[in-house]
Formats: sequence, structure tokens, C-alpha cells
Amino acid sequence: MAKHPVHLKRVYEPPAEDDGFRVLVDRVWPRGVSKQAAAVDLWMKDIGPSTALRQWFGHQPERWPEFRQRYLAELRNRAEDIATLRQHARRGRLTLVYGARDTERNQAVVLKEVLTGD
Repeated sequence: MAKHPVHLKRVYEPPAEDDGFRVLVDRVWPRGVSKQAAAVDLWMKDIGPSTALRQWFGHQPERWPEFRQRYLAELRNRAEDIATLRQHARRGRLTLVYGARDTERNQAVVLKEVLTGD
């Protein structure tokens, strides 16, 4: 599990010094955000939900429970990426950065659960 807290932040929020290591966990680069403005240390696009799953979900709240289960199933094939994120969380503060408007129902929420055991 993560030694340090794992934080979540929208890519559209300004980066802060206390964000620590910032990882973008979207498969698609967020619209209207330059690489400089995103200020991410790492872009793990392959850890984001598959295109098919992302399009099916469409950020429809009623699909959240099934999206979460399907995404967890996809993450079972991303053990190396999960290990990389855990390694960063053991070293210091880790912030998972995402583009979704919904701060409670997105892939970063699921990833944080996986990393912290919540």
C-alpha cells in the first residue's frame, strides 16, 4: 500500500508545490491544457480506462457502479503500472491528475482505491 497519502486533482486546477509527483491518468490528453500548464511529471495514458469503456461510461452517474467494476477488471492487466504508482507513493506525495468534471466518479477515484486499499 501507499506510504504517503494519494491525492486527486483535476488537471484544470493550477498545480501546487505540495502536489508532489503528479501523474496524469487519462488515456486522452485533456482539451485546452498545454503540457506546461498541466505540469505533470508522468503521463500514464495506458492506465486510463480503455477507449471502449470510457465511451460507454460517458460520465453518466447511473453507470458508475458498472464502470468501476469494469475498470477494476482492466486494471488487473496493468500490474506493472500499479506497481510504478505505488513506488512513487512510497517515496513521497503522489497526486493523480485527471480531466473529468465529476470529482467523485472517475478513473482516478478507482485508482486511488486500488493504491490505498480503501
